[in-house]
Amino acid sequence: MSNEEDAVRESLRALAQLFINDGTLGDTLRRVCELACTITPAKYAGITMIVEGNPRTGVFTHEDAPEIDAAQYDLGEGPCMYAFRDQLIYRIDSTTDDARWPDFARTAAEHGIGSVLSVPLAARGESLGALNLYAEEAASFTAAHEQSLTLFADQASIALANAQVYWDSRQLSENLTQAIELRETIGQAVGILMAVGGRPPDAAFQILANASQRENRKVRDIAQEIVDRTVERGTEGTAG
Repeated sequence: MSNEEDAVRESLRALAQLFINDGTLGDTLRRVCELACTITPAKYAGITMIVEGNPRTGVFTHEDAPEIDAAQYDLGEGPCMYAFRDQLIYRIDSTTDDARWPDFARTAAEHGIGSVLSVPLAARGESLGALNLYAEEAASFTAAHEQSLTLFADQASIALANAQVYWDSRQLSENLTQAIELRETIGQAVGILMAVGGRPPDAAFQILANASQRENRKVRDIAQEIVDRTVERGTEGTAG
């Protein structure tokens, strides 16, 4: 078995063992880029993603990557964009004479890049992005690299999809926890106002709402202030 085959096998093993709870989604994506560079002649790598409705180089191993990619994002044309849209591999063998995307190729050449390879990332029929590899020498990427990266991208896409689900679920969980805590805080404040003034629940809550409008503050902040003030008074009374 060749060294290149060993590297591919090792990278696939690393992807399979990529535990998403060991870091953020960004950490997972960055690790994918780093592993891709170990099985190709790429100097660095980046991943094209949709961020807030626009294509962006979400993660990268070198600061030049997003600068190069910006040339294609502005025009909506380039190997990364096409790989993302078509879910096909696109390759530039020489950035000095590529006629398909001259602006992108020229920018890449100005940054010392001689060849580019863009590989789609997709899972369950959904495009997740494109893995972009940049090499200093022309014709650095071969059909063998494309074949290896196809296997790599399949495994990477599964890792990314799982990571995305994990972090979406975690965000949902955090939001639900915050909502429960918010409801409890407001409920405590309403209870305090009911006890102090002998008010019914709806009248006590209306006091919070009126204060929110009058002071241009969130109801939860006013509720938290009432709860904190009541706890502080209770503590002072106990100390005395």
